[in-house]
Amino acid sequence: MNPRPYQDIPSQESREKWFKSHLLGREIELREVYELPQNELDLLMAETAEFRSDPDNRDRNLGKYCTAGYFLELSRIVDKRRSGDD
Repeated sequence: MNPRPYQDIPSQESREKWFKSHLLGREIELREVYELPQNELDLLMAETAEFRSDPDNRDRNLGKYCTAGYFLELSRIVDKRRSGDD
């Protein structure tokens, strides 16, 4: 029996998820989404939704496509909570 069944899985470069936002002009870590001012949260949601809406983006850069999905979903959750609709 193999004592390390996951040894063939490469270690991650970083445990943090980040998204390089062109609209905000910087990289945003997933944990920062909770603290973004509403206007920046709106821009992040628009940018990630636009990226996810183009199916060709999935083929060009699957990692960024998936990460944009994480940021979009968390942004929607934060936005909903702020508006009091939770």
